[in-house]
Amino acid sequence: MAKNVESIVKLLTEIIEDRTVPRNIRAAVEEARKNLTEDDGRDWDVRVSTAISILDEITNDPNIPSYTRTQIWNIVTMMEMVKNS
Repeated sequence: MAKNVESIVKLLTEIIEDRTVPRNIRAAVEEARKNLTEDDGRDWDVRVSTAISILDEITNDPNIPSYTRTQIWNIVTMMEMVKNS
């Protein structure tokens, strides 16, 4: 795994371990992290796009803390840069 992907996974893990984040948000972030870390035979671009889609969807949740929403937007930006490189 590339160093920039490792930093993305680390940031996702921090959100998952934050108990102030609602459970459904943590579950979605965990699903996005699994898309990045598990090699299930899908192409890398598909896995990243799926993770971005999951994260983008949860940013519209009204229960998400604003700082977590900002973290997720930053992570999505990082993921898009990884995907485009």
